Amino acid sequence: MPHRRVRLVADGPVLREGFAAIRTELNIPAAFPPEVLAAAAAAAAHPRLPDALAEGVDRTDTAFLTIDPPGSMDLDQAMHIVRTPKGYRVLYAIADVAAFVTPGDPIDVEAHVRGETLYSPDMRTPLHPPVMGEGAASLLPDQTRPALLWTINLDNAGRQTEVDVARAMVQSRSRLDYGQAQRAIDAKSGDGAADGTLALLAEVGKLRQTLEVERGAVSLRLPEQEVDADGAGYRLSYRAPLAVEDWNAQISLLTGMAAAGLMLDAGIGILRTLPPPDDGAIAMLRRSAHALHVTWPNSLSYQAFLRALDPGTEAGAALLELSTRLLRGAGYTPFDGAPPPQPNHSAVAAPYAHATAPLRRLVDRYVGELCVAICAGAQVPAWVRDGLPALATVMADSGHRAHALEHACIDLVETVLLATHVGETFEGGVVQRDKHGGIVQLLTPPVRGRCTGDGLPLGERIDVRLVTAEPATRTLLFARA
Repeated sequence: MPHRRVRLVADGPVLREGFAAIRTELNIPAAFPPEVLAAAAAAAAHPRLPDALAEGVDRTDTAFLTIDPPGSMDLDQAMHIVRTPKGYRVLYAIADVAAFVTPGDPIDVEAHVRGETLYSPDMRTPLHPPVMGEGAASLLPDQTRPALLWTINLDNAGRQTEVDVARAMVQSRSRLDYGQAQRAIDAKSGDGAADGTLALLAEVGKLRQTLEVERGAVSLRLPEQEVDADGAGYRLSYRAPLAVEDWNAQISLLTGMAAAGLMLDAGIGILRTLPPPDDGAIAMLRRSAHALHVTWPNSLSYQAFLRALDPGTEAGAALLELSTRLLRGAGYTPFDGAPPPQPNHSAVAAPYAHATAPLRRLVDRYVGELCVAICAGAQVPAWVRDGLPALATVMADSGHRAHALEHACIDLVETVLLATHVGETFEGGVVQRDKHGGIVQLLTPPVRGRCTGDGLPLGERIDVRLVTAEPATRTLLFARA
């Protein structure tokens, strides 16, 4: 499921204390144990590099670039795209975490405890020690790094025609954040290299988006919530994603779908699966749209409706956040032999696997090793095959922890935001109803909370009075005015 991200624009001591308390409450790991730090330092100094005599292993002459959020140091992916006579070739280098981690060593054991990098608005709790995850294994610019190099050939419509992945040594030439990449594309100034990867990213990204629509996939352009100072209090607003963020995500989706195909053909792997949304969830979203005065024609599918929403508007952002309920039930499905009965991820509208973020997600290291072995015609490593069943549980546990952290932090932000407004009246749409009241979605500020009152008009706008906004308990309560 996509994550809602909250970013602190201005420093807020009250919020930072609250986030720290949430991490303690949820037993979020803090510092790495000394033995893990020592093992990471040793691995960073002596990685297992691919055989220098192997053909094609040295790709340091290829002008890769990275595109990530500002300030990111754990750079999992670097890309290089070229035009070919039949379409395009996407070279996608993924950090080779297995070059630094030995199965069963302290780094590996700790990674199985953590599962994934966890994000709070004021900090991140990494999967791996920084000396490795933000240093020796990260695809930082002008550094030679071991990588799993995906080579994916596309036709002129952007459809995959061939795929291969193998170990290689690579070097990124450019480190861009989303804003820099978008400005370069808009200015048609290229990326500082002769290959024009950024221009081709826009081309390929748009083609893949067209194919996504044809598949009936769901594209959630979730906005980032920003918390800024506003006098003595705080202001909450939304930041819509840039187009280059969506195109960049398409390359990751392309690779994840390619990985799923390789594993299904080989009869072993672990997929990211999601059942189709039930009618009740879609009906809830439709009522929410009505409550927020957003037109949803009966003839328009929910996929098309979500694609048409503008995350830069308060109503569009609110509905996109509510739509994450359609993605409930996502999980990791391992298989060894027959493929799973339901191999698809309904939001992708195809089989899909997490493969492109091994510095931040444990399962991606397993998927990478599987696909390298499959493409080489080699035996799947025993530690991968033996670990697949338990891996699904590890990732499910870490996913629940990430979800709980995300929602607790958002609840805290909303209660702090409204703490000085108790007793005031707001306009909100009733998006859910039960015997004790229901849930209302406010447009200004863009928050959602429980509302008491009999017979709340589902799918309609009403005036509500803020009764409780208690940061200590993260309790937000409205009553019908």
